[in-house]
Amino acid sequence: MVDDDPGTLRGLNRVLRQHGYDSILFPTAEAFENHTDFENALCVILDINLNNRSGIDLGYGLKNNGISVPVIYMTGNDNPAVRAAALQSGCLAYLTKPFSANLLIESLERASAGVT
Repeated sequence: MVDDDPGTLRGLNRVLRQHGYDSILFPTAEAFENHTDFENALCVILDINLNNRSGIDLGYGLKNNGISVPVIYMTGNDNPAVRAAALQSGCLAYLTKPFSANLLIESLERASAGVT
């Protein structure tokens, strides 16, 4: 999970743990880009607006590196053009903050079932 807001990372990590999901937290795009082990990843949860970086660009970076892990985008600034770009990238889900824990868990369950 990548988000530059520490409170969001902590809160979502708590929700994931409560539902039996382990997570690796990345507070910056750079920290995420330095991670190379996606073999056991169920999915990647990316904030779209990351301190002058785009989560969508990070998602494309995964694909360009041959990493085919489902991506869930989340954003606090919903914009039709950004939403369209995220959906066009082939994401598993696009969640607008604040979103319910149930929406996130449903998206993870779809990733577990291989439904994109």
